[in-house]
Parts: sequence; structure tokens; C-alpha cells
Amino acid sequence: MVRNVASEFLELEPEDFYLLSGIEHGMRFSRWVDREKVTEFSRLDPEEVDYRLDRCEDRELVERKTVHYQGFRLTFEGYDALALRAFTERDTIRGFGAPLGVGKESDVYEVQSYKPLALKFHREGYTNFREVRREREYTSEHRHVSWFYTARKAAEREYEALEAVYPEVRVPRPIDQNRHAIVMEKLPGVELSRAELDQGQVVGVLDLVLRELTAAYRAGYVHADMSEYNVFVDTDGVTIFDWPQAVPTDHENADEFLRRDVANLMRYFRRKYPQRMDEEDADAVAAAIRADEFDTVRAFR
Repeated sequence: MVRNVASEFLELEPEDFYLLSGIEHGMRFSRWVDREKVTEFSRLDPEEVDYRLDRCEDRELVERKTVHYQGFRLTFEGYDALALRAFTERDTIRGFGAPLGVGKESDVYEVQSYKPLALKFHREGYTNFREVRREREYTSEHRHVSWFYTARKAAEREYEALEAVYPEVRVPRPIDQNRHAIVMEKLPGVELSRAELDQGQVVGVLDLVLRELTAAYRAGYVHADMSEYNVFVDTDGVTIFDWPQAVPTDHENADEFLRRDVANLMRYFRRKYPQRMDEEDADAVAAAIRADEFDTVRAFR
């Protein structure tokens, strides 16, 4: 888990952000930014850079390494601070709250605005960079890719998908995006993996999820990472979240991803509620979704 920088954020001064932005810019060209280049990119004088580097290093926002030169780079905490700065300057968020969820590929916090919202920091590549590079197509064409680039592209991909499918699909309403972070509507309910459904609810909940996948396909997207961990259940229905791997329906592998999404959901429901689940062909359900004829299949009737 990357450390929460909200408390340090309040102590940072404009010159600290000039420094962090300068290092961020330098990291576009090299993994470690030469000390002399930090001065150039941040547009601070050398003495100010030394002072700011010490301040930011003490707060674990930057790290240094001696290679053939003394180099600096942002930590994920430093990247978080830059995204928070952008959101506060836009008045997107006004306060920082408690964690809502921490995973391998994201950290989610409650934030305050006109109402409580959710702030999601993407962490793709932070713990298993090689695997993410191999699996995520938005990194595969680049030989030299940083954690920050991978996380930023994931956030951009997710935000683009949310904007495309909302409100036709029940997803968190997208509010704002900067770098590797997204501000979105805070979700009600409980994760499907932790929900204990009554026997009379099982078929209905699966039906609702598949209907949302149908609506997403109609809106031009396939989720491509569906599981019981990406669905919230509440009294009003279901909400589907975590869309960084989503692909447009004209993607060459869209049909394969849709079939996998459907199969994953059916497999989960069969495993947890075997007494209610009849065998059903995932291919037939996926084909019905593609044809916008899901009502003719009515999975698990």
C-alpha cells in the first residue's frame, strides 16, 4: 500500500509543487532526473532546489540515487500529491477522508466536495510491473514504461469508458481525472463477493448484472475484467465498477472478452449458489448480449 499523503499535502508550499512538477517532466526523458536538470525543469534557483529536495525527500515524495550522476525521481506519494493539487485547484475536492478500499492495483479514499465522493489512485505496476506491462495493451507498444505512465494510462482508459457508458449503465458517475487518479461518485451497497443473497434474489441479481453488460455493449464497451469483485449490490440494483481494462466493442478481442466476462459471472454464481443454478452456455448468453437480445436467453431460468 502506498502511504496516504493527505496530511503532508497540507504542509506543502507552491515551490514544492514546482519541484515535483519539474521532476515529473524530467521523468518523461529518463528514469532518474539529473540534479542539474531538476533546476532547469522546475525553474527554481539551485539553492531553492536543494532546500525543496530535502523537504520533499523527508516527506518521501521524491527519492534519490547515485548512478553516473545524482538522480531524482518521484515516488507514488509524490505523484499523488500532484494529482491532489490539480483536483483542489479545480475545486473538484475540498477535503480528504478515510480509505474505502485498498487493492493491488488501486487505492480508493472518500473525499469531500458538494457531497462525499470517491478518489481512486491507480497503482498498476507498483507491485508487479512486469506482469501488468505484459497484460495491458496500453503499455505493450512501449519498451521503456514507468509505473506512472502505466497508472496514468489506466486512469485515462477507465475514465474514458465511464464517460462513454454513463448513465445508460449503472457505473460510478465520473467527476474528474488527473494523472493516475479519478474522482467519481461514491458507491452504495456491498461487494457481490461479500453479499449473502437470499435464495429468491440469486437469479434476479445475476440477471441485473448481465443486463448492465448488455447496456454497456450497446453503449460501445466491454468491461473485460468482470468478476464478483467488480459489482456492488444495493437495494436499488447493481453497480459495475473498475473499468481500466475495458475495450471498445470494435476491438479485435472484444467478443472473446465479453464471453470471458459472462463465463466468470456464471462460474461464480454456480459455485456459490449451486442449488439455484442450472447449466447455461456462456457462449449463447454472450451472443445474445452482442445481438441485444438478452431477454430471449434469460440466463438460469
